[in-house]
Amino acid sequence: MSNHVLQVNDLHVHFPVYGGLFSRKVAEVKAVDGVSFDLQRGETLGLVGESGCGKTTVGRAIVNVLKHVSPDVYLSGSMAYVDEHGTSTDLLHLSKKQMLPYRSQIQMIFQDPYSSLNSRLSVRQIIAEPLTIHHPEMSKSETSDRVEWLLEKVGLQPEYAARFPHEFSGGQRQRIGIARALATNPDVIVCDEPVSALDVSVQAQVINLMEDLREEFKMSYLFIAHDLSVVYHISQRIAVMYLGNVVEIGTADQVYFHPTHPYTKALISAVPEPDPSAKHKQRIVLQGDIPTPLNKPSGCGFRTRCPIARSECASITPTMEVKASGSMVACPFVD
Repeated sequence: MSNHVLQVNDLHVHFPVYGGLFSRKVAEVKAVDGVSFDLQRGETLGLVGESGCGKTTVGRAIVNVLKHVSPDVYLSGSMAYVDEHGTSTDLLHLSKKQMLPYRSQIQMIFQDPYSSLNSRLSVRQIIAEPLTIHHPEMSKSETSDRVEWLLEKVGLQPEYAARFPHEFSGGQRQRIGIARALATNPDVIVCDEPVSALDVSVQAQVINLMEDLREEFKMSYLFIAHDLSVVYHISQRIAVMYLGNVVEIGTADQVYFHPTHPYTKALISAVPEPDPSAKHKQRIVLQGDIPTPLNKPSGCGFRTRCPIARSECASITPTMEVKASGSMVACPFVD
């Protein structure tokens, strides 16, 4: 039996842009333009890249909410979820009703702990809502016990269940969001920059909590972030995105210490060195501006800023290949 829990293949997400007197489609934003990766059962895959590269869109496509946010969105490719029995289901084109049975197995932790919780509901109601939807056979007392047990698992007191979100700090709110995501015992949790809005000291607590929960519940995380130090700490593998495409995938050590793609090298060189006595690494500064997803360069999307670009990069769309470092890299010239 395959150890995959999620396989994303050639995912495209394009948002239409309307304009003119009659609001006709005049362009489209290619937010995700052919992304492929797999997620192993029980692992954390870090998805990194600069703002606007399409990381969050990939996460929202996985939980299948894009069509409800933007009904005219164009989606193509496949996104196979493999359950514990080995049955594979393509989630990408399921309707809202068809997707409902799978939502208990694919949950999401959102970036903003302040807006992702309903301020009108108590903590008990927030965490109990997934249980009410997916496990209607549970009695009220069983649901209440489960809520208090989840609060203890994320480091909060059970009596906090009667309080409301505005009574908690940012770190505590994010713990409530984690408890809500854990409620249905999911196989996959998409973590959309879950610690970016928190203080550094609180970030460490939440990251360590998530690692402990992953080991205890045998879950898989797709950890979306732009902080490479945090991603390296929590991830077994790392995928690097640039302008809607994955340019490199490898183990955390391969990508962080032996980057191969020119963009990955520039990204890693920007990570601050916390030790003032350590030897400073050379900073790689990319030339030019980031192209707009409305009008991506032909061929390789990175060629307009790439230090090793060649004339053929304008006509060849690079495919992922295994390189000498062991990583899969979307560039034929890095060796």
